[in-house]
Amino acid sequence: MRELTYAQALREAMTLEMRRDEAVFLMGEDIGVYGGAFGVTAGMLEEFGPERVRETPISEAAIVGAAAGAAVTGMRPIAEIMFSDFLTIAMDQLVNQAAKMRYMFGGTAKVPMVVRAPAGSGTGAAAQHCQSPEAWFCNVPGLKVVIPSTPADAKGLLTAAIRDDNPVLFLEQKLLYKTTGPVPEGEYIVPLGKAAVHRTGTDLTIITYGRMLPMCLKAAAELEDLQGISVEVVDPRTLVPLDKETIIASAKKTGRVLIVHEACQTGGFGGELAAVIAESDAFYRLKAPIRRYGGLDVPIPYSPGLEARAVPDMDGVIQRAVELVRS
Repeated sequence: MRELTYAQALREAMTLEMRRDEAVFLMGEDIGVYGGAFGVTAGMLEEFGPERVRETPISEAAIVGAAAGAAVTGMRPIAEIMFSDFLTIAMDQLVNQAAKMRYMFGGTAKVPMVVRAPAGSGTGAAAQHCQSPEAWFCNVPGLKVVIPSTPADAKGLLTAAIRDDNPVLFLEQKLLYKTTGPVPEGEYIVPLGKAAVHRTGTDLTIITYGRMLPMCLKAAAELEDLQGISVEVVDPRTLVPLDKETIIASAKKTGRVLIVHEACQTGGFGGELAAVIAESDAFYRLKAPIRRYGGLDVPIPYSPGLEARAVPDMDGVIQRAVELVRS
């Protein structure tokens, strides 16, 4: 299978959907000539023109509000927000308007819109440009939240999100844009609400997503090679809707669970994952308490050394995995 970067996979998904359906269009700051803040939409203006690759003012409220209006009147907008941190400017439009309209109209209205936003640290862009805000939005009924971890999932999940009749927040971890992996050609769909088991194991389950997945897979390989610990790695892929069945089945199988995410640990989505397991029959199969490993409860520092210390690393994953299994 041919290999693409994560960014190329996203672009291919949008390109194929725009060729398939004239109702699909892009909107956002600098997405045309400039190709987007991270180059994801490069070249799309040349193919689809300014009517379907629409440059917007520097106003996240206007971008998301216009997308919601376009969606409810029959279009399928893909709105790019330059950094996920800037979603705070569009909170009312996303949380109080887009997420609630279908419910408030008794299901007669559809809101098929996707909001794409780069998230996470690792680029040295400091506290206002490096947050991982996914947990904020998982608390909003009516809004789907997707975080692809591989190029193939980037293409398949974005295709599914564009075709969904509900608003989808699609978070892309910045450091993944240049990573490569096999991506199927042509139409490719990964259903929302279906987790992926990237590695099977018997001693410990690691649940993770986004850029933490490649790191956890490396940690799992090292744990098996050097410690003889068999690790299963589960990626939810979509936080809302959440594939609880796969997560619970893995926890029951291994009896030990480590949850890893980049976002601050306090109030992070790891707490919800832990609750799902604790409230299921998997609780009675646990051999140790569920453990979370999230980012520090600090704004992301500008200093590269401090930035790296603020989020989970591979040594930390290995240390906590060994403690869980040996306890």
